[in-house]
Amino acid sequence: MMDKLSYLSKIHIFEALPPEDLMEIDQMTPMTHFSAIPKGTIVQTPDSNRDGLFFIKTGKLRVYKINSEGKQYTAAILGAGNMFGEIDAFSLGTSDGYIETLEETLLCSVHKDQFEQFLLQRPELVLRFLKEVSKKLNEASELLERLALGTVHERVLYLLLRLSSQFGIPEEHFVKIDLPLTHMELAHMIGATRESVTNSLNELSKQGIIRSGRKKILVDQKKAKESFALDNH
Repeated sequence: MMDKLSYLSKIHIFEALPPEDLMEIDQMTPMTHFSAIPKGTIVQTPDSNRDGLFFIKTGKLRVYKINSEGKQYTAAILGAGNMFGEIDAFSLGTSDGYIETLEETLLCSVHKDQFEQFLLQRPELVLRFLKEVSKKLNEASELLERLALGTVHERVLYLLLRLSSQFGIPEEHFVKIDLPLTHMELAHMIGATRESVTNSLNELSKQGIIRSGRKKILVDQKKAKESFALDNH
């Protein structure tokens, strides 16, 4: 298992920090969970968010919201090296959402008071955090817009493109999404029915854009991007 110090050095926000700074962060980040959190666990609701920052050591999380009709919409998928949470200096935009584990996940955390004191002495790190926050909020805004306005087919295609870019493993001329996904899980991510998602996946398979098996989806990104461009003209 990767130790916390090695893990922190792989988060790009911290990559330019000297070893002594990483050691200081390591000393103030107790493990939130000493054993893995099982898949399907809700680790936060809008009413139960906690102050502080949480870093994903291993695993994947889904940040989602529920609209007035009771449908779920995914705002972000977070993997190892990502973070979520709130401190007084800035928000990562996750406080009003639900956060659920998509697979076994291990988190470590830092208390907001400790981390804010740490940031006060390192203005260059504050700038990196602000850039990261802006990037994450823009990505979430684009994802929510696509999932709210597109047809089910367009939403499925867009989500698969995003997931293949974020969690992709090259396999021949396809990219395998390194995330076990059922049709129901995909439906929850885009606020659609399982049947409509299954129909879209079958159509994408016929077009040679994806290959799918049991909880496994491979995407031909070139064909997917071409199809998505055609759908939006």
